[in-house]
This record gives sequence, C-alpha cells and structure tokens, in this order.
Amino acid sequence: MDNFEEFLAGIELTTVMSWVWQVLAAALIFIIGRWVVKIIIGMLRKTLLGRGLDAMLTNFLTNILYVILLIAVLLSAVTYLGVPVTPAIAVLGAAGLAVGLALQSSLSNFASGVMLVGFHPFGEGDFVDAGGVSGTVMKVGIFHTVLKTPDNKLVIVPNSQVTGSSITNFSAHDTRRIDMIIGVDYSDDLQAARAAIQRVLDKHEKILEDPAPVIMLMDLGDSSVDFAVRPWVASSDYWPVRGELLEQIKNELESAGCSIPFPQRDVHLHGEIGEQKAANE
Repeated sequence: MDNFEEFLAGIELTTVMSWVWQVLAAALIFIIGRWVVKIIIGMLRKTLLGRGLDAMLTNFLTNILYVILLIAVLLSAVTYLGVPVTPAIAVLGAAGLAVGLALQSSLSNFASGVMLVGFHPFGEGDFVDAGGVSGTVMKVGIFHTVLKTPDNKLVIVPNSQVTGSSITNFSAHDTRRIDMIIGVDYSDDLQAARAAIQRVLDKHEKILEDPAPVIMLMDLGDSSVDFAVRPWVASSDYWPVRGELLEQIKNELESAGCSIPFPQRDVHLHGEIGEQKAANE
C-alpha cells in the first residue's frame, strides 16, 4: 500500500489530463476519420456509377477502398497516442500472416471475388445458376455473393463455391428459346396437330418473329408422337409465356380433335394364364 500511495503521489495532475486528452483526441480522430471515409466512398461510388461503371465492380472496389482507408484512420489515431507505428505494423504483418494461414478459405473467397469482378460472368440483377443456387444476383462482396431466390429467400454463397462450379447466366442475352415437347396420339392427324400448334404460336403476341418458331416431329415415343415446339421470346417473358403456351396448345389440340395421351402399355399374356383368360372370354 505504501508503494501504491507513493506511485499515486508521483503522478501529476497535468500528466493525467494529458493522457485523457490524448485518448479523447485519438477517439475523435477515429470517429471523424471514419465519417470522412464514408463520405469519400459515397461520392466515389456515385461518380463511378454516373460514368457507367458496372454496379458490381463499383461496390467491390469501394468496399476494398473503405477497408484500406479505415485502417489508415485507425493507424493515425494510434500514432496520436504515442504508440510507435513501425513496430505495430510489423506485429500486424506477422499476425496477418498467421491469420492468413488459418483462414485460407477466406483468402480463397477473396481471390474468387477478384476473379468474378475481373471476368464478369454476371452482373447485379442477372438471374443465374451459380454455386448450386438459382437466383437473382443482389451483390458480389469481397468474400461472398448474395442471391435472391424466386421464392424470395436470401442465399449467401461463398465466392470460391461460385467460381468452383459451372455458372449459367439466364439474363446474358435479351432473348431465350422455349423448348417444349408436345405429344399427340398415334391415331391423330399429324397435319391437323401441327396446324393447331402453329395457330397458337401465330396468335401469341409475345412470340418473336425473328428467329422464327420451329415445329418439328421429334420422336415416335412409346405412347405418343412427339413434336418439338421451339418459339423465341424476350428473356423476361420466358416463364409466363411458357405457361400460357402449354395451356393454349392443349386447348387448341382438343378443339382440333387431337388428344395428348398418357403413358400406357399393352400387355400380352402367354402360356396357361393366357389360354385360360382367352377361354373365359
């Protein structure tokens, strides 16, 4: 206790006030610096988007720049406290190496994020199948990609999982082809069936004339004669038009006297069971 009292007596009030001021000033530097960084990043994001730079690339670059500037602000605050920056940077570098070895998957996700931005296989708002998930791209972050599924679920996919599998971009082109297989009965008039399908395609206002829709005999199946029906539509109209066409083609075929058969098989019995059945009949 005597030693502690001597220590307290040796501390001057001016020294205490100086420490308090340094801590408050460092905290103020960090708070104001972070606020200034947010303003700079916001202005930069607006400028890049205004010049037509892709939104996904803009968000990725500004996120990285925000982290770098925030670290610079933090180092400035620490320097004001009188902490030597050079040893601190060396310690941070060694710690960063250890953390990097421990978080190899995170570094892999970061590298994959750079690849996604560089090669640009899709952009924000595109509907894709990536990393085993189908959905609309909401954001490509430093470590993960955010997708919104058609049933309005938010799915966060690691970037390495996205680049490690095949990517299908359904929004890459303005038009898409609808592939449908329409089967009719073997006893139906094939020309009448083709004409009925053609009437539906001609009446639908969202079917594109160029490329022209195709109707071709595709296969002689087990229970039906199958037509391949392939009209082209705008990518945004794909699913609504597909559903409308299926309904309209069924109704038109029935009006033309054609039918869409269900799978069936003829079974012929041989031997004693078959002979007994024939005798009973």
